[in-house]
Amino acid sequence: MQDACTSVALQIRDVPDDIRDTLAARAAAEGRSLQSLLLSLVTSEARAHANAGMFDATAGLRVRLEGDTSPASVIRAGRERGFTADRDGTPA
Repeated sequence: MQDACTSVALQIRDVPDDIRDTLAARAAAEGRSLQSLLLSLVTSEARAHANAGMFDATAGLRVRLEGDTSPASVIRAGRERGFTADRDGTPA
């Protein structure tokens, strides 16, 4: 496993000019370097992949909810059952 302080260089070859220009423009608009933007994109992609793995690993724990599962409906049902954590911070 890599030490947290160890850096690894990645290189992407044959990036089309328009793609590079689009990414550079986005980085500039966000007030950051292209390097910083690309690192955040790579990090985000790696975390999304890890999250997908966790999602798959817990697939057997999921249950299908029937009926209206909109936030308002779920909160209303909870209140009707006496759950008041969303009102005063203390569960009933």
